[in-house]
Amino acid sequence: MRIISGSARGRKLETPKGDDIRPTSDMVKESIFNIIQFDVQSARVLDLFAGTGQLGIEALSRGAKSCVFVDASQDSLLLAKKNIAISGFSDVSEVFRSDAASYLSRAGKFDIIFVDPPYETDLINVALEKITAFDILNERGIIVCESRVERSLPELDAPYRKTREYRYGKIKITTYIKETD
Repeated sequence: MRIISGSARGRKLETPKGDDIRPTSDMVKESIFNIIQFDVQSARVLDLFAGTGQLGIEALSRGAKSCVFVDASQDSLLLAKKNIAISGFSDVSEVFRSDAASYLSRAGKFDIIFVDPPYETDLINVALEKITAFDILNERGIIVCESRVERSLPELDAPYRKTREYRYGKIKITTYIKETD
């Protein structure tokens, strides 16, 4: 696992031990950042279900202004903190141990939100519901969801709109935007 591009390009990140944390593959991560490449600069990012922290760290390496990392697992957060430090982004990162629904109820506004929960749960739908209910995405902001390819993700109420689905083997990336009023 490594940082693909930007100011921390090539830095190796700590990988999880065991199967409790499922990192996004480098191929899928590179594809995600190809999709959102023009939206990352100066963005405020939320890495929900952060795991290793690699999506938020990649965004910071590519010029995001700041990133909030949220995960309910203490082990995940310890790994994410280690990776944030390795990457040199501690000063522009905040790390919270919280379940997604609780954090989203008190979150500020973000430009990019990564939603990558454990696949076997319904947490992706819960997170999308809370993001829209609490309206924490800035106008023209992007939500990037990672799921199994067979999982159908919902359409969202305006001003949120599902834009595309991308398939990478058994993985699907779904993007949503918040349109302007």
